Amino acid sequence: MAKKLFIRTYGCQMNVYDSARMADVLAPLGYEPADAPDGADMVIVNTCHIRENASEKTFHELGRLRQMKQRKAAEGGQMVLAVAGCVAQAEGAEIMARAPFVDMVFGPQAYHRLPEMVARATRSAAGPGERGVLDTDFPVESKFDHLPEEQKLEGASAFLTVQEGCDKFCTFCVVPYTRGAEFSRPAAQIVAEARRLVGSGAKEITLLGQNVNAYHGAGPDGRDWGLGRLIRALAEIDGLARIRYTTSHPRDMDDDLISAHGAVPALMPYLHLPVQSGSDRVLEAMNRKHKAADYRRIVDKLRAARPDLALSSDFIVGFPGESEADFKETLKLVGDVGYAQAFSFKYSSRPGTPAALLEMQIEEQAKSDRLYALQALLTEQQTAFNASMAGRTLPVLVEKTGKLPGQLIGKSPYLQSVVIRGNPRLIGQIVPVAIDAGYANSLSGSVEPVAEMEGAA
Repeated sequence: MAKKLFIRTYGCQMNVYDSARMADVLAPLGYEPADAPDGADMVIVNTCHIRENASEKTFHELGRLRQMKQRKAAEGGQMVLAVAGCVAQAEGAEIMARAPFVDMVFGPQAYHRLPEMVARATRSAAGPGERGVLDTDFPVESKFDHLPEEQKLEGASAFLTVQEGCDKFCTFCVVPYTRGAEFSRPAAQIVAEARRLVGSGAKEITLLGQNVNAYHGAGPDGRDWGLGRLIRALAEIDGLARIRYTTSHPRDMDDDLISAHGAVPALMPYLHLPVQSGSDRVLEAMNRKHKAADYRRIVDKLRAARPDLALSSDFIVGFPGESEADFKETLKLVGDVGYAQAFSFKYSSRPGTPAALLEMQIEEQAKSDRLYALQALLTEQQTAFNASMAGRTLPVLVEKTGKLPGQLIGKSPYLQSVVIRGNPRLIGQIVPVAIDAGYANSLSGSVEPVAEMEGAA
């Protein structure tokens, strides 16, 4: 009989990719996906350390799962309970001490060793006095060299990790400590995986990395390939209509990658390029190694290469020592650049990061006030950008059914959610949609089979 596997995924798109690959690794052991944790034979909580109070939320989740594990045991079965991801990497020993009912704790670089860990955990559960499995070492070998081919693709969009880790050491960030040093996969390995994904029905692939544009992988020609060269190679795959990448760092936005935005039609006109602050003083305290003027120059180059490029970004308000003048510099940068979408957060300290030890921590009310002002401006820009789509015909990748009968949800080239009415047979296809309205968070329109589509597919 097949065993049921449930993976609860928190955090970034790389965690989504990792969860899918964990399922691939466990499939040969007889594990099939389950829709809920209750009654599953294995439950993996794939954690993210970026979330505020991430560790405590993990323990809260484990408390609920412990009851399910006990119920399974009372019925004569066994639930293998595991914690994966960045919280596991950072606090593995603490998890084993506070939650001894957890069978496995492993970091994001170790999931290719899951079959061995499952065998060890099963033996431990059967033997008195045995402890669970803890694997948070950074292995010498790359996990990507030991993963099976993808088993299943759901939908026409897929994630593909090309780069992991970070060497930037921003003072607010835990990623270098949980994901390790920057590592880039060989280009041929990535292209082969992309071909398999397209063969399974993917029309859109998003390339992932903690600093994805820091990608420098060995090319099949014996040279070191940057992300721009890799994108050009992927664009040659028949059937791959759309390419995206995230998340980028301004320091790694080189001229070859910028030119790819104008030269490669499959590369979508949407870029997430986090700046974090518009104040040089705050950027220096964050150890971002770029100034606001550097960011503006990069944006100018990108828009010269691709005039219709839509930009997204990340912002942190209330960083230790941020003054009102510093915050006004952030508002000015947002006004100068103009964003189609953005993510903004109040600074919250992460244990083990240098920023947590800085003096001049900002009061919570001041952080809240600044976040409110920033989000008001960003929402205004996003709403205006979406409204500007009205009257255009855009190629939309139809992804799923909506909440209402006959409703479909798709994705525009600019990563906007598009609501249309149509036959579910359109799911997985790229269709021309006449946009009739743009709202704060979405577009609406109707399918026009004979219309000429604007821009790239």
